[in-house]
Amino acid sequence: MAASRLRGTGLLRRVLGVWQLGPHAGRECEAHLRSFLGCQRRRVSCVVGTAVSGPRLASASGRYGQDSALDRFLGASQANSSLTPCVPAVSIYRDEQHLLLDRTPDMPENPRVLRVALLGAPNAGKSTLSNQLLGRKVFPVSKKVHTTRCQALGVITEKETQVILLDTPGIITPVKQKRHHLELSLLEDPWKSMESADLVIVLVDVSDKWTRNQISPQLLKCLKQFSQVPSILVLNKVDCLKQKGVLLELTAALTEGVVNGKKLKMRQAFRSHPGSHCPSPAAKDPEAQPVGNSQGIGWPHFQEIFMLSALDQEDVKILKHYLLAQAQPGPWEFHSGVLTSQTPEEICANKIREKLLEHLPQEVPYNVQQRTVVWEEGPSGELVIHQNLLVPKESHVRVLIGQKGHMISQIAQEVGHDLMNIFLCDVHIHLSVKLLK
Repeated sequence: MAASRLRGTGLLRRVLGVWQLGPHAGRECEAHLRSFLGCQRRRVSCVVGTAVSGPRLASASGRYGQDSALDRFLGASQANSSLTPCVPAVSIYRDEQHLLLDRTPDMPENPRVLRVALLGAPNAGKSTLSNQLLGRKVFPVSKKVHTTRCQALGVITEKETQVILLDTPGIITPVKQKRHHLELSLLEDPWKSMESADLVIVLVDVSDKWTRNQISPQLLKCLKQFSQVPSILVLNKVDCLKQKGVLLELTAALTEGVVNGKKLKMRQAFRSHPGSHCPSPAAKDPEAQPVGNSQGIGWPHFQEIFMLSALDQEDVKILKHYLLAQAQPGPWEFHSGVLTSQTPEEICANKIREKLLEHLPQEVPYNVQQRTVVWEEGPSGELVIHQNLLVPKESHVRVLIGQKGHMISQIAQEVGHDLMNIFLCDVHIHLSVKLLK
């Protein structure tokens, strides 16, 4: 009986996420299986140890979307549209993931492709936006800076189009990299991603009063060096603004009053609409007034402007429509079953690190070292993970364990839930907290 369940689980996993026959057939099969299974929620187990001295265990525009804020400035109104993508799962086996990455792309007759680099300051919301565009939370996200430590790749495949997202660390200066002893990847990866990009998204956190009024010198330097790469501006976290009129000033400053080679003209009366897109600033309204900025703190070569909340799926759909429309004729780089280039172990490690950053105070999460001890499939097809969390101080052990093991238990449960939605299988995760010797 157990063997039968194991074979059935393995078959389901392959159909849902790994050995897809094609961009259409595999997804249709997934839809039928989901309907047959009733889309049941999977289980996550957590085990907490009681020994005190030993290891602690715990398991836009008319083509792109509906009417937008800048469309209202320009007197334009757009039609509504939506996307209903089928998102592949990630295999729990490293070898299967590597085979899928190396597999010949199952391209349609007229394939289209676009490579997109996401750039911005640390904690601007790049990984959150990437996850929403992909449809699964495969990239780590937290409120603390430097959650993303190196470039990660995500793949959106819909019909004949493939969009490759290059999620990069926040751009930092060499001085900060040396001062805080950060990995060299945080300094180099944003620049490397530009070398192969067809389009760059510059993400600005409009809720951050300290950084929102200008594009950082490091980012401007990157844009100037790769000026041949088309760029768009995305104003993120607009839902956090109480006064939406601030978006007018920010748009003028960050674009220097120029979008798509034309002077930006906006209505004096601002009516906000989050999830927005400006196709081009060619306004013919007699009430419109030109606005500009000559201080050299913005980038006057953006082709488009979007205003959104990366947490809002409807907002992100507009941007996704635009990216799909920008894809150019060309061969796909990946099979349609690929969602990310990360190995399953890397995804797990990043998810645990995400929760550590989210729940632990100050410098504690940055000092945790992770060691995967067990990664195997259980008797019923579930994924069993044991990982050791090594910390340098006894006080850090107590903080990570929490009162009566509550903290480590909560982290394990949240990680297991996220992994379940990425791998589409049951996840039993055990976290051990040990003192680093």
